Amino acid sequence: MLNPSFLPMSDGIRTLRIFAAQDTGRYLAAVQDPLIQQFGYLPAAKHTERSVAQLVETIAPQGITRGDLGLLSIVNDADTFLGSLVLFNATRESAEIGVWLLPQERGSGHALGALNLAAVFAKQSGLHELVARTVEDNYSSKYVVERAGFEEVARGMDKTPSGEQAPHVHYRRILRS
Repeated sequence: MLNPSFLPMSDGIRTLRIFAAQDTGRYLAAVQDPLIQQFGYLPAAKHTERSVAQLVETIAPQGITRGDLGLLSIVNDADTFLGSLVLFNATRESAEIGVWLLPQERGSGHALGALNLAAVFAKQSGLHELVARTVEDNYSSKYVVERAGFEEVARGMDKTPSGEQAPHVHYRRILRS
């Protein structure tokens, strides 16, 4: 289970912290991006100010308190929202991870850095592995996940965010001491 006492967590360039009200404007703008809509496993097909407020007010705090959901923001040193990192389906052993960035933040190393911070957070929380998945043709995601130390473990058909079936690549990162 996720332990929120280890948050926020920073590497000196970016910080992971619980999703907060000041993130909603940039979050709403980001989820309009076609690539995030195509490849991002968002909690809802359409987002409104109210639905994002609900993420901030109830879903994020309740999930992290339960320890099974970490809806986290990736922010810079000015606490500006750069993207989202989510740890979900967390158990005592593992969690699934997903990450996306605002279009203007891509290529900056923030996704890789955030994945590495999340691995530290998960390890400190007592987890032994992180799992990830992406559609086969999301080459950028595959590249970043593999650079972050995830190894391919399987391929198969899964539902995409739009509900369609598509070939996916499944990854695992063992959290070592």
